[in-house]
Amino acid sequence: MELPLAWSLVLLLAGVWNIAIWPRFWQRIDKDPRSRDAAGRPTRFRTVHAVLIGVSLAFGVAITLLGVLTLV
Repeated sequence: MELPLAWSLVLLLAGVWNIAIWPRFWQRIDKDPRSRDAAGRPTRFRTVHAVLIGVSLAFGVAITLLGVLTLV
């Protein structure tokens, strides 16, 4: 796959950014009192954010791989 070097670097940086940022966000969600109910069970707040973070990490990995593949 061929892309200009600048676009490959944008893909690479965007992917790395997602992989670096979302786990830190999960730590904040995990500590948030809204993430568990009074019995300690996960709430919808936690579940929704877990799905959003999981999808964002998957996109981050895919974008990073695309960036690497276009550099080769």
